[in-house]
Amino acid sequence: MNFSISGGLIIAIGGIFPALAIGLIGAKAMEAIGRNPEASGRILPAMLLAMAFAEAIAIYSLILAFLK
Repeated sequence: MNFSISGGLIIAIGGIFPALAIGLIGAKAMEAIGRNPEASGRILPAMLLAMAFAEAIAIYSLILAFLK
């Protein structure tokens, strides 16, 4: 019983902050593209890289929950 609760908490806490970060990254990138559409070729790769790093944190929490 204790293992399932701790695993759920790891997933919940480890997933909410990367989700917020991905949302903020996407919003700011779209805002930047809206202000300067010609720069989209430089903004989109940086946005995708930042989203991948944020998603990696969520994947680490998933692995920790499975190991628990």
